[in-house]
Amino acid sequence: MGVINAQQIRTAAKGPVNASNLNSVLIALDRFGSTVGLDLPHRVVAFLAQLMHESGDFKFDGELWGPTPAQKRYDTRTDLGNTPAADGDGYKNRGRGPIQLTGAANIKAFYAWCVKKGFSPPDFISNPDLINSDPWEGLSAIWYWEIGNPDRKSLNRYADQGNHEMLTRRINGGLNGYADRLDRYTRLGLVVLGFGPTDLLAFQKAATAAGKYDGDLDGDDGPKTRAAIHLMLAARAPKAAAMLTIKPAPVTEEKAVAVTPPSMDAPWWKSKEVIVPAVTGGGLTSGLAAVGSVPWENLAVILLALGLAGAFLLWRKDRDNKAVAARVGGLG
Repeated sequence: MGVINAQQIRTAAKGPVNASNLNSVLIALDRFGSTVGLDLPHRVVAFLAQLMHESGDFKFDGELWGPTPAQKRYDTRTDLGNTPAADGDGYKNRGRGPIQLTGAANIKAFYAWCVKKGFSPPDFISNPDLINSDPWEGLSAIWYWEIGNPDRKSLNRYADQGNHEMLTRRINGGLNGYADRLDRYTRLGLVVLGFGPTDLLAFQKAATAAGKYDGDLDGDDGPKTRAAIHLMLAARAPKAAAMLTIKPAPVTEEKAVAVTPPSMDAPWWKSKEVIVPAVTGGGLTSGLAAVGSVPWENLAVILLALGLAGAFLLWRKDRDNKAVAARVGGLG
């Protein structure tokens, strides 16, 4: 049995778990997780929490196809490795697996990685549906974690730091669903550590006694609680892993962010989000927030135009006043 089991994931999940899809991921972790460093509790919990958000508790293992206007453009997206002709390869190479492996280039890269690792993969270049068979479905997510992400480096370093923001950015392209990803990490981490998925107060007391938590015993989730979960999970690693640079999770102020809808024209294999400051209320606050989001070059042009308009109005007013005065003087 691996670091984590199916019952723990079902307990931590927010909804029903698709047993077949989950099994594919666990099979891949059991067989190959140790080859990429995903055999340590603090890493595998961070990995699975991201997957649980991406796949909706392993409900989805393939891209839902409309096709939407963005999906129609897949056919000619050469940045995804598809041909420039509208020949159906966009649909053929649509997203597969719990992390939505998309595009001919990424499927080929995943296949080449499997061959290099000596895994003897089937020909899912010709038939991408084979990605959603065991153990390749789960292995596609491991490939992305190991080398398929934009950094082309293992995301284990962010897991070792407890840096969920960077994990989210490398997996999502932005911070879409960030609060849910953090919540899933907390829930799964608590369960793996032997607590209920929402039993925060009991965990805080135990972590305080272990010297891993110095926050309030308030039963609330937050950066300090997640930092303690990270350290408690890391403490369960084998002694051979003690040489790793495992740091406390960064404790920073959490600010709400608003996220634009995904752009399917992004240069990478999955959609990217643009993070903008959340705006609450209306009136002056909203107006200032709107001005703050305008590029400075555009803002300079706007201010110059307003200045010229104001000068013109003052000149016009002064001319009108003189004209009125002349007329009044002539009537005296």
